[in-house]
Amino acid sequence: MNKTAKTARADATPRDDATPNVTFIPGAVQKVKRKRRTRRWLWLPVVLAVAGAGYYGWVRYGEEPATAAMVTDLVTRGDIENSVTAVGTLDAVKSVDAGAQVSGQLKALHVEIGDKVTQDQLVAEIDPATIENRIEIDQAELANLQAQLISKKAQLVLKQANIDRQRNLVETKSVAQSTLDQAIADLAAAEADVNAIEAQIRKQQATLAGDKVDLGYTKIYAPMTGTIVANPAKEGQTLNANQTTPTIVTIADLSTMTVKAQVSEADVTRLKVGMDAYFTLLGQPGKRFVGKLRQIQPMPDTTNNVVLYYALFDVPNPDGELMMSMSAQVFFVQAAAKDVLIVPSAALSHPAKGTGEAAGQGNGRRDGQGNGQAGGARGEGRKDQVTVVAASGALETRDVEVGIRNRVSAEIRSGLKEGEKIVVTTGSGSSGNARDGRSQRGMRMPPMF
Repeated sequence: MNKTAKTARADATPRDDATPNVTFIPGAVQKVKRKRRTRRWLWLPVVLAVAGAGYYGWVRYGEEPATAAMVTDLVTRGDIENSVTAVGTLDAVKSVDAGAQVSGQLKALHVEIGDKVTQDQLVAEIDPATIENRIEIDQAELANLQAQLISKKAQLVLKQANIDRQRNLVETKSVAQSTLDQAIADLAAAEADVNAIEAQIRKQQATLAGDKVDLGYTKIYAPMTGTIVANPAKEGQTLNANQTTPTIVTIADLSTMTVKAQVSEADVTRLKVGMDAYFTLLGQPGKRFVGKLRQIQPMPDTTNNVVLYYALFDVPNPDGELMMSMSAQVFFVQAAAKDVLIVPSAALSHPAKGTGEAAGQGNGRRDGQGNGQAGGARGEGRKDQVTVVAASGALETRDVEVGIRNRVSAEIRSGLKEGEKIVVTTGSGSSGNARDGRSQRGMRMPPMF
């Protein structure tokens, strides 16, 4: 029995692997210092990569010479001119307004716009009734005055006879001297009455003649041969000619047209009367209408502080294709040449001072007077330089003699041959510019990817 109880107590004893029911009291725990690992070596590949990329960019973009974008062209043969350009409008070389000189209703209009008329052709009529009535009155008044004149002249004869009679009576002392004096005074008054009536008759005759002229003005005739280009008055309209002359029709001679070009004050000094001129139309840009400068009007037209002078020249219009108020692109030719060697103006360069004939005073004169003077007289050639591309691809700087030059092209008189290839424009390909480019590009970070 004791053995059994002992065994039971042994079974009731807890096992060693069970979690003990123990309470720990916290105490002072000593901190253990651990050695911290450094990671600075991880930045070394990044630094090396950046340094390598910078070195590559310096070598690739800084030391390599800049390649120039070169544009070339061929020396060709063609026509060239140097001219002053302007815009202008077309107008008839001669036009006139046919108007009414008397007031009244426009009774009839015999023409329309576009009709061709000849000189002294009837174009319109004004109602003459009012003027015809005035003429009738004038004639009646004239007849009345003429009748009065007859009466006054009869009185004058009577007064003259009375003086003779009174003078005989005074000689015989039958009447007093005063009676003779009164007779003389009556004769003078009768003569004055006759003179007054004669003056009134002349006045009335002048009035009648004026009214007859006005009657003739009721018929309007064409003052010149031409074309009806306007008719501001309409049939049936009442015209008042007391203050201004109302225009009935406008007649223009369209066989010759005048170009009225507006030239800026900067270019007007380059124009000379008699120089060649031509213009093109908006609808016919390839056709030239040629004439010669006829007049430069001295009074300019100033609009918004822009001073423009009018230059006029005439062109024939036999077919009637030119119409009034057409817009024209005008060219005043200073110099021109046909079938000559031509290169782009951008291909020309001026040699440095002291290296050729174009340097010094001659070059300064050309630059100071501008492009128009440079292209003026063909007898004064000048030296410029062009870059020629040889067959091997090598570049050669060559002196050339330039004739006429404008903003687009230049005439070459010597130094080049037709078909040669020349350099028109280049990029920043010079060695000096390449060095500057390296210094600027070295300050930028080149692309890494």
